[in-house]
Amino acid sequence: MGGRAHCVLAPNPGPMTLDGTNTWVLLEPGSTEAVVIDPGPLDEQHLAAVLDHVATRGARVALTVLTHGHHDHAESAPRFAELTGAPTRAVGSGHDDLRDGDVVTTGGLELRVVATPGHTSDSISFAVPADHALLTGDTVLGRGTTVVAHPDGELDAYLASLERLAALTGDGAVTRILPGHGPLVPDAAAMVAFYRTHRAERLDQVRQALADGAAAEADPVEGVLQRVYAEVSQEVWPAARMSIRAQLDYLSGRGA
Repeated sequence: MGGRAHCVLAPNPGPMTLDGTNTWVLLEPGSTEAVVIDPGPLDEQHLAAVLDHVATRGARVALTVLTHGHHDHAESAPRFAELTGAPTRAVGSGHDDLRDGDVVTTGGLELRVVATPGHTSDSISFAVPADHALLTGDTVLGRGTTVVAHPDGELDAYLASLERLAALTGDGAVTRILPGHGPLVPDAAAMVAFYRTHRAERLDQVRQALADGAAAEADPVEGVLQRVYAEVSQEVWPAARMSIRAQLDYLSGRGA
């Protein structure tokens, strides 16, 4: 991928994971201490591939960090800690909790923690200032859009996170996005703008669906699903239902 970040793709492709989970290995040039972001699902061959990737660069894993706690990103973290002896840091993980604005320095590599809740309550992103890059987990994907995983995920928080990313990408601090799924995004500002537009359009569609009768149905979620997501693959309808519940909560809180 160039720069300090290299991707090792986990073998878990699917409708929700796209090509699979991107496990990111970050290494400062000349350093022997690597940071691994999201070791992924519990798959021994994948973990071996990550370790081999690090070893071929003459390095060892000094730290593991998690963008959030979903299994496709974090399930293997305890096993990976056993294999590496390296600590794991995340939001809500105990004494090594990560917080917004934290600066993590390992082997000369600098990561800045950017709180980006919304997809989940514990979602964070990691800025690599030297590469003008941002590792976004599931907050922004390499293609398509992400789910607001209600009830843990909240649309109000997600929209605020997108605003924050718009500020980071708008001033040139971040020019590339390294997502948790899908390809590298070379134009970070354009992708964040697309995400913001998509969310606004979806909310308008949900408002219209409610006005067209979904609000009066026994299950408004299904009413919105049939009206707004009818042409979306049914494989992702479970995720769509979570997003719809998040949208309805958001709108009810604003009297819409």
